[in-house]
Amino acid sequence: MSDNKLKEFFKLGEVGNYFVRVFQKPDPNQKSNINLRMMHGINKISIIVFLFAIIVWTIKRLM
Repeated sequence: MSDNKLKEFFKLGEVGNYFVRVFQKPDPNQKSNINLRMMHGINKISIIVFLFAIIVWTIKRLM
């Protein structure tokens, strides 16, 4: 497999960029409202719980 295909395979794309944006500090120049802040807060919690569940599942499968 060439290096170009390997880089393309591991490219994050839109989904990966979303995860990066969720955990960044908010832009101070952009007006924020309570609905947007709550949505991003819930998304952060769900991503963390999902990753924790994957880790626990993987550990259980290996033991």
